[in-house]
Amino acid sequence: MTIMEYTLSLPASEQARIWKEQFDTEGFLHVQGLFSPAEVEEIKETYQQIHALGVPGFYEPVSEEAAGSDPLDRYPRVMHSHRYNPTARRAMLHPGVRDILQVLFGTNPLAAQCMYYFKPPGARGQAMHQDNFYLMVSPGTCVAAWTAIDDVDAENGGMFVVPRTNGMDIVCPHTANEKESFTSHLVHVPRGMKAQLVPMKAGDTLFFNGSLIHGSGPNRSKDRFRRSFICHYVSQATEKIFKFYNPLVTMDGEDLFVGENNSGGPCGALWNGSPH
Repeated sequence: MTIMEYTLSLPASEQARIWKEQFDTEGFLHVQGLFSPAEVEEIKETYQQIHALGVPGFYEPVSEEAAGSDPLDRYPRVMHSHRYNPTARRAMLHPGVRDILQVLFGTNPLAAQCMYYFKPPGARGQAMHQDNFYLMVSPGTCVAAWTAIDDVDAENGGMFVVPRTNGMDIVCPHTANEKESFTSHLVHVPRGMKAQLVPMKAGDTLFFNGSLIHGSGPNRSKDRFRRSFICHYVSQATEKIFKFYNPLVTMDGEDLFVGENNSGGPCGALWNGSPH
């Protein structure tokens, strides 16, 4: 399905109604083929260059000699690349993503960040968590757009979501197993609920609510990366966000500052505001 087909069908189509109902009920929406093969390849090549050459002050390349045994030492995630790379900024403001977010939010979205995960073979996953614990959006919450750059399945560390946890409050997490997760936070799956794998093809995008519990397992494949381009968005009605995410970006590409939530949340003084 092409961007043009999305654009022509929104906002009044039956497809838009189905997307909105799915997202509001289950807390997530899997859209197939939102990014074209050419767009996926451009994103992949851009981050390969960032990894190889680095960006002074933003991303430092790690030599084989300096890296430890952890694959993530050699392939650390790339944060906020929209602030210095035009391809990343353009992908974050993707027209197809914008059109779907307008349906999900019911208003114009604002972009808060982008991240890129290489997740090489042998890399740890990320324990179950809730995104708005980190972004601290108010009022309301954030929405993630998680785009697969490689085909994604259980073996190479695919995404798991816990349907219908989008109505939960944000909770103070427990401590994750560091052998399985590269982050230290863990939100337990509520009793009676179950995590569900979302298999994806390169170019697919998974949208999910900032309260939805989600995470990923380790990459247990021998030679397959699980690269992903992840962005977070908020409603234009947002008044405050954690300071790490200012300035926001309008979908026209203009920077926009909002008020800042500097610390606190469900953990109170225990939460120091480390970025997501």
